[in-house]
Amino acid sequence: MVKAYLRYEPAAEFGVIVSVESNITYDSSGKHLLAPALEKLGVWHVRQGVCTKTLTASPSSRGPCLAVTYVASSPSSLVASGYADGSIRIWDGDKGSCETTLNGHKGAVTALRYNKVGSLLASGSKDNDVILWDVVGETGLFRLRGHRDQVTDLVFLDSGKKLVSSSKDKFLRVWDLETQHCMQIVSGHHSEIWSIDVDPEERYLVTGSADLELRFYAVKHDSMNGESMLNVSGAENEKSGELSTENKWEVLKQFGEIQRQSKDRVATVRFNKSGNLLACQVAGKTVEIFRVLDEAESKCKAKRRINRKKEKKSTKVVAEATENVEANHGTEEAGSFPVVTVPDVFKLLQTVRASKKICSISFCPITPKKSLASLALSLNNNLLEFYSIESGASTKTLAIELQGHRSDVRSITLSSDNSLLMSTSHNAVKIWNPSTGSCLRTIDSGYGLCGLIVPHNKYAIVGTKDGKIEIIDVGSGTCSEGVEAHGGSVRSIAAIPNENGFVTGSADHDVKFWEYQLTQKPGQDSKCFTVSNVRTMKMNDDVLVVAVSPDAKYVAAALLDCTVKVFFMDSLKFFLSLYGHRLPVLCMDISSDGELIVTGSADKNLKIWGLDFGDCHKSIFAHADSVMAVQFVRSTHYMFSAGKDRLVKYWDADKFELLLTLEGHLADVWCLAISSRGDFVVTGSHDRSIRRWDRTEEPFFIEEEKEKRLEEMFEADIDNAFENRYAPKEELPEEGAVALAGKKTQETLTATDSIIDALDVAQVELKRIAEHEEEKTRGKVADFEPNMIMLGLSPLDYVLRALSNINANDLEQTLLALPFSDALKLLSYSKDWTSNPDKVELVCRIVTMLLRMHHSQLISTPSARPVLTVLKEILYASVKECKDTIGFNLAAMDHLKQLMASRSDALFRDAKSKLLEIRSQQSKRLEARTESKTEKRKRKKQKK
Repeated sequence: MVKAYLRYEPAAEFGVIVSVESNITYDSSGKHLLAPALEKLGVWHVRQGVCTKTLTASPSSRGPCLAVTYVASSPSSLVASGYADGSIRIWDGDKGSCETTLNGHKGAVTALRYNKVGSLLASGSKDNDVILWDVVGETGLFRLRGHRDQVTDLVFLDSGKKLVSSSKDKFLRVWDLETQHCMQIVSGHHSEIWSIDVDPEERYLVTGSADLELRFYAVKHDSMNGESMLNVSGAENEKSGELSTENKWEVLKQFGEIQRQSKDRVATVRFNKSGNLLACQVAGKTVEIFRVLDEAESKCKAKRRINRKKEKKSTKVVAEATENVEANHGTEEAGSFPVVTVPDVFKLLQTVRASKKICSISFCPITPKKSLASLALSLNNNLLEFYSIESGASTKTLAIELQGHRSDVRSITLSSDNSLLMSTSHNAVKIWNPSTGSCLRTIDSGYGLCGLIVPHNKYAIVGTKDGKIEIIDVGSGTCSEGVEAHGGSVRSIAAIPNENGFVTGSADHDVKFWEYQLTQKPGQDSKCFTVSNVRTMKMNDDVLVVAVSPDAKYVAAALLDCTVKVFFMDSLKFFLSLYGHRLPVLCMDISSDGELIVTGSADKNLKIWGLDFGDCHKSIFAHADSVMAVQFVRSTHYMFSAGKDRLVKYWDADKFELLLTLEGHLADVWCLAISSRGDFVVTGSHDRSIRRWDRTEEPFFIEEEKEKRLEEMFEADIDNAFENRYAPKEELPEEGAVALAGKKTQETLTATDSIIDALDVAQVELKRIAEHEEEKTRGKVADFEPNMIMLGLSPLDYVLRALSNINANDLEQTLLALPFSDALKLLSYSKDWTSNPDKVELVCRIVTMLLRMHHSQLISTPSARPVLTVLKEILYASVKECKDTIGFNLAAMDHLKQLMASRSDALFRDAKSKLLEIRSQQSKRLEARTESKTEKRKRKKQKK
């Protein structure tokens, strides 16, 4: 009989507040901050400092979701998040649900930006492409190619008609979105451009790079005339008319530069919503805040500057110099306005200094009453800080830090009843509730490398890098004592079963045996927890791991010389030496029946040994990098291993078979712990996350899992085939080339297959219906048996259903893979589909896409002409009817809006709440009236 195992699946992930490799942003209301936490997107309530909801993608069949690399919020409640695999998800921030997934990029998404209305979304990626997406239609409009390196930032100009993109290729590109071409390339930067932004009034565009200055460009709009350009560039516009013809396509004109305070490269430049502040965040610990003066203030400042120059130069004695100065001032004063330079508009206000390196910044869209702005910072030590920017100084208002470690999680330990989880890091110990993922206690400590929670969950023991054993009082959340235990770092702690003791192994070549007890010191009422050294065993080399057998008969120590020495626990006499690893053993465990010992090494292998004779049962190449942790499931010979290859693996030590591979961590996995019942596993990683994997009731078989792994490898090969890896690499795209926005994926191929299957089924069904009608005419009356596959639909509706089930973003690539014969069938069916008013938009999209794809073949195919002629007549009428209906509905809604606004002094969006208030007031009055009437009746009865 084939043996079945129970599957483990990811259940929870906690400990990460904000990712290092992504940005943060406020939502449109300004109440919540969106902070990516690896593959999740946390929504933090700023005032309460609590994570109110988490936006998580549903686990797909094609493996775990990759990390969020960029996030952008729209003017509405929608939020866009870009991922490392190039996909983009649109979320409804209020509902917390994923509205759609957009696939188009081949590399990680590095930039996202909504236009002012929120109807368009621009995305940039490591594949050097810019894609424009229609948020309402949930489709890709077109792909803009031209950059030679990663796109770093995007910004819309001129009411969303133009788009500016920056790249690591040191160029800015201005795209005309109406004609879909690159209309200007701006050079001049000496290094990679990392960030760009434009003020709300679109007067200036600022760029930040590794250069020591910020560059500013004046923005020219289509509606701008010569006067407005004079305000920006002053006397330069008084040149001959030849420049105006040369610079007709020049949207960005160099305005000037301003020196930065820091020498680090610029990471982010952002204007606040009101446009009076500019923040320049560098790849260090500082953010420079600049004050942006308006037009009148900047002109006054320019005038004062000119007057100061005049005073300085007038003090000179030389007569020739004074004459030249007067002549110069005469020319300056002759102009209608003084020449405004960058220092006249942008003035350094202050520098915000954080405790650690800053990863990202975001201005709050709502301006506070008592300060100029609120600024949120994400730091590289898993921390969020909020600053209030005032004219004189900046003050820290809030820090979100308790929900995670400042550095990677080095060890995790579960209590005996699985109710508590302890994790250690470089400066703190945290106690968690493993079922909910909430942090219960945070205790300052040394660099904890290992830990142990003693029975009854009142105290915990932590071994540190500096050789101390720290005693943690779990109830009070304090470190009660630090014992100098070893001369080197304490690498491992193992509890002695059924005894009040534990064993420690250290880099000072010692294995020490300890006892713990509660003692009452003289002069104190309460008892305190104390540890005392009982025995010490000297080894030949550094001790990396220690393990004690469940019957407390043996103690095993793994040494730096790649061997494992096993000793008798009572006499400390030598029993076995396990030799075979080529690199030091980093982890080991003994099974609960004491028969097997498993060792994991830096040589990437797991070795399973018999503890009776010390023979190696099997050596398994387990991970692609060092094996960092291994542990048996209690009362079984199943075991879990974790490695630096970011994977957690589930093994059967009797059959030496890999059962499951658990993917999820985005960095090296350092440690793992298994519950006493084996119903869940907890892992800690270098990505600062702690993940819980729960055992489900779903059984699986080894052969099925092997087949799944082979299928995944095959699908990965298909994905590589999409890239045509054996074909010669395509040439660099032309200047401002335009391409399709979508991307061919496994999903689009599956959708194409479903359409072809639906067309074949419909063709057979139509043939059956025609034969039945022919038999009817001959007089042979027989009941027509419907096809069960059709789900009670007609053949045309069945095909339309298959098309409707395709994601709007994948439709173009799906139709692109269809053969011409099937495209002709779809066109012939389209004329009947237009009778359904709900599907007019979909049918129009399908017809236009097919016409664009197969234009030359359709023209040269005589049988297609009648179909196209009919479609031309029907489609225009259907679209006009649909447009008229939408227009009528919009007009009616406008009318209702005006009626509501005239009846109420509140805004339209507040009219509903106002109406509810009025109704509640009316109901209260009615209640009061009924109460008064009943009281009057009672009084009348009493009088009678």
